[in-house]
Amino acid sequence: MKKLLIILIFLLSVGIVNPQTSLTLEECYNKSRENYPLILQKDYIAKSNDYSVSNVWNGYFPQITISGQATYQSDVTSLPISLPGMTINQLTQDQYKVVADVSQVIYDGGIMNSQSDLQKSLAEVDDQKLEIELIKIKERVNQIYFGILLLDEQISQIDFVKSDLIASLSKLNASFENGTALKSNVDVLKAELLKANQKEIELNSARIAFLDMLGLLINQPLDESTKLDQPIFNTLSSEVEINRPELKLFSSQQNMSESQSGLTISKILPKASLFFQGGYGKPGLNMLMNEFDWFYIAGARLSWSLSNLYSYGNEKEINELNKKTIEAQKQTFLLNTNISIKQQLQEIEKLKKLITVDKEIIDIRISVKESANAQLENGVITSNDFIRELNAEDTAKQNLAIHTTQLLLAQYNYKITTGN
Repeated sequence: MKKLLIILIFLLSVGIVNPQTSLTLEECYNKSRENYPLILQKDYIAKSNDYSVSNVWNGYFPQITISGQATYQSDVTSLPISLPGMTINQLTQDQYKVVADVSQVIYDGGIMNSQSDLQKSLAEVDDQKLEIELIKIKERVNQIYFGILLLDEQISQIDFVKSDLIASLSKLNASFENGTALKSNVDVLKAELLKANQKEIELNSARIAFLDMLGLLINQPLDESTKLDQPIFNTLSSEVEINRPELKLFSSQQNMSESQSGLTISKILPKASLFFQGGYGKPGLNMLMNEFDWFYIAGARLSWSLSNLYSYGNEKEINELNKKTIEAQKQTFLLNTNISIKQQLQEIEKLKKLITVDKEIIDIRISVKESANAQLENGVITSNDFIRELNAEDTAKQNLAIHTTQLLLAQYNYKITTGN
């Protein structure tokens, strides 16, 4: 009992010190997205948009300007008459004024609203461009993740081959010791076993390299004990809605053109505001008072710049052309994407058929190998003949592993292409 307890404690401590890491494809997607430096721009875009929109609407706050001036004039206004019993002082040629101007927009023709919408559309465009770049990370994760799964299958298959070789070698060694088998047959199996060990070393080295790349993408250290879960793909349909960020980009660009059209219209509309001007100077509003005095002026202002009508027609046409250009780009993207979808669906169907044939070939190859193994034990065939059949079975199983992994990769690439 003490020994069992010690062994149990040892196993638990090993498990705590070096726990096995298990990852799913979705976890790799999420972690690689969070870790990718470009993702930081999403927050920057959102904050920049908030500040820009806030600045636009600040235009509705009272606009305050403070100014001052001191002047010396070569001449001043004076009355060319004199009145009996009355002295009118002449204005001095040096004059001073400090003024605060306050203006409050009442109606700006919708300029600020259009500018706000335009800024939001610009932020949406930048955000969707970023999403398009982030899709490439998913594609890279797919290549590495399924590459590791394929290597796992190949390593597992090598273990089966080695088991067959070791079992056959053990029986052949016994026959050699009994004088019923040739040493050359034993040596051939030993050499083949060494080749299998070499291949296993190469595959394990490639797996470590792929794990290092995946670890960098997801910002997580991975070692040889890391296991990747085999993803399960549900049945796909050839009739699927495309939900790519490129379509959202085109929609944002159309919104931006609409906002630009609204801004163009706003330029030709009249503007109204209230104003207040207060100050202190010499002279004040009463030009006949040659002394410092307070003054103010208040009122309403209406302005209408008709010169914007000159360019209105051209700007409107430019906006319409931009909309048509965006729509043409959208239709081109949909056409190319639908072509890619058709090709991927065809590739998926081809791989499914290949997998069905692979399984039939494997059944035949297993039967032939087992027969060859029995013949080798009885000395009917040589080790080379047995190894040929063993390699044929191994090739068939390797093809099944390759086609199965390729099918999963094609299915998940199809998901990325459709954006679902």
